[in-house]
Amino acid sequence: MARRRVVITGMGTVNPLARSVKAYWDALMACKSGISRIERFDPTPFTSKIGGEVKDWTRVESESYSPRESKRLDRFAQFAVQASIEAVEDSGLNFDDEDPRRCAVIVGSGIGGLQELETQTERMLKGGPSRVSPFTVPKLMANAASGTISIIWGLQGPNFSVVTACASAANSIGEACKLVMRNEADIAITGGAEAALTRVGLASFCSLRGLSTRNDEPERASRPFDKDRDGFLLAEGAGVIVLEELEHARARGSDIYAELVGYGASGDAHHITAPDPEGGGATLAMKRCLEDGQVNADDVDYINAHGTSTQLGDLAETGAVKQVFGQHAAEGLVVSSTKSATGHLLGASGGVEIIASAMAIKNGVIPPTLNLENPDEGCDLDYCPLTPREMDIKIALSNSFGFGGHNACLLIRKMQD
Repeated sequence: MARRRVVITGMGTVNPLARSVKAYWDALMACKSGISRIERFDPTPFTSKIGGEVKDWTRVESESYSPRESKRLDRFAQFAVQASIEAVEDSGLNFDDEDPRRCAVIVGSGIGGLQELETQTERMLKGGPSRVSPFTVPKLMANAASGTISIIWGLQGPNFSVVTACASAANSIGEACKLVMRNEADIAITGGAEAALTRVGLASFCSLRGLSTRNDEPERASRPFDKDRDGFLLAEGAGVIVLEELEHARARGSDIYAELVGYGASGDAHHITAPDPEGGGATLAMKRCLEDGQVNADDVDYINAHGTSTQLGDLAETGAVKQVFGQHAAEGLVVSSTKSATGHLLGASGGVEIIASAMAIKNGVIPPTLNLENPDEGCDLDYCPLTPREMDIKIALSNSFGFGGHNACLLIRKMQD
């Protein structure tokens, strides 16, 4: 059976920069930063006091989902639902006209309902077991977002959640794409969500010594590939897209952002938190992605890098790109990290970044790597520093690499007949 073509017909996001795709893209083009001092709790005792926070969030803001229902979701799942509502509205789909058995939902999260776990633990310690909410388990489970989204529209196709740390959203999108390619679904709502910017979450990452402590200059703290980088910035939000079989999308006259043509995944088999310094797993994932998409390395115009602003990670990814793309990495290929603007959304990052990549293709502009003022000697690619760059982008690659050695890459192409 020939595999079917898969396209992106809808997108939605909640992230530190914005609560819609258009506002997110406008902020990237304006070189804005979503990093600031944390306001949800007092960050004074923490070594890192800044992050990519979704400000003034209370609940899902949509007529499609009631305030009462929203309160029964952890913050990460609320983000996912909000992003999915935007993505479905953007796609123009009416699920009353679709076979619900042919509609999949795969939305991942690296950590799940950490805020709920933290809240209920405090309640138990203060008041005993009887004070723990009966909604605790459904709110903290990582599959709550995917399950809730399927319930909202009554979708009965394959439904699961991928948990692969910072690769969760990219793995989710890749697996959803394969379902549509293999004719197991016609439509898939997919992506990732995360809300680990809690006291326990922040303390945990501070203990790992992976976060930036540039607390006096939050907007300048996330600086991928820069010599003065000192760690990543913990962030929160969601990125959700609608995938659709090409002819199904054409039959209803849908607008198409891009075609998703390739997916590659691998494991470092190296260390539970540190990347393979030789970039072996990342190299394998990118190569598999190109092979899956039947695309030559020299045909890729743009890479939305994992680019977290850590010493080891940025060097390993740069080395992996050189291994995969050879001379093209130095001549013609452009790389950038939108985490310089948003911080690191962990399990949601791949969803937010595939949206940036699709918008880059649609608008013919590469989003910049902010704060890249003094490139590391080992980071010597074209990272589109400081300002956006106009470019006709036909093919873009999005990288996501996570703790545990999980690597996932997605390849999208400008729509062609």
